[in-house]
Amino acid sequence: MTPDWPIDEAPGRDVRIPVPDSFRLESGQRLTGPVTGRLHGRGEGPLVVAAGGISADRRAARWWSWAVRPGGPIDLNRLRVLALDWAPGMQEPGLTVTTTDQARLLAVLLDGLGEPRVDAFVGASYGGCVGLAMAAALPERVGALVAISAPHRSHPSATAWRGVQRRLLAFALDCGREAEGIALARQLAMTTYRTAEEFGWRFAPTPPAAAGEPYPVCDYLIARGEAYAGATSVDRWTSLSDSLDRHLVRPEAIRCPLTVIGFPSDRLVPIEDLRELARRAVNLRRLVEAPSIFGHDAFLKEREFVGRELHDALSSLPAQTREIAA
Repeated sequence: MTPDWPIDEAPGRDVRIPVPDSFRLESGQRLTGPVTGRLHGRGEGPLVVAAGGISADRRAARWWSWAVRPGGPIDLNRLRVLALDWAPGMQEPGLTVTTTDQARLLAVLLDGLGEPRVDAFVGASYGGCVGLAMAAALPERVGALVAISAPHRSHPSATAWRGVQRRLLAFALDCGREAEGIALARQLAMTTYRTAEEFGWRFAPTPPAAAGEPYPVCDYLIARGEAYAGATSVDRWTSLSDSLDRHLVRPEAIRCPLTVIGFPSDRLVPIEDLRELARRAVNLRRLVEAPSIFGHDAFLKEREFVGRELHDALSSLPAQTREIAA
């Protein structure tokens, strides 16, 4: 039988925990679906959360396959790894969700598993923002935090780009062309994830035959947009994009050991914001910066550098012998 995961994806076990009836988002709204996570690794060892951007999900061994694997920087031979699907689900429109809400939903998942805390939270982009929110709001539940390309607040320039994306999505929905709108908004998002240096290196400025036809860089963006069109809905993307722009955490409230990793080429998360986060944190372990042509996506592309930093941050976790509840 052919497995339903890529050849480089380590298999995991899905866990679904109902959201308590009493649970309310900070907006006062309710969620209808369960919290869904996936566990990787052995039933013992330190528990690590791996969380990525708004397009990531519980399949951390897929979207971060080079990192979350046996013998990898987030070593499944030694660690238990938990990842989750971000709220809201595809069938829960019109919700206002904060990064603190996501942290509280992770706590619901941990309660269902009988886990009082995570030994480490490794979050990149939106996942790092959720990690910062969890460390601030639920400090007893986070042992250590690694925040990659994740600030304590959204920068106005990033909000500006995401605001244009949301207006594109709303316009497409009004026109009855949701999938095309998602694809186009994704194209715009990709220009903010990557850098002018990368585009200059990868794509020749070869003109098309006629005005209005795509240039080589446009072909790349169109392909990325079409690949993403079925991955989300307008409502869900709007909720998660807005969640990033609502993100605000006081660095002084983060008491656990904190490692901050950033890239000066990242236009969505200016390096000065990460330096401020590190400067104001009361238990900073390390601030690490590295050059990259990949901008905000460097946490996915700079395998050697990020892998080395993750290994360093997680190697000190003590061996455990706890079993995850069935």
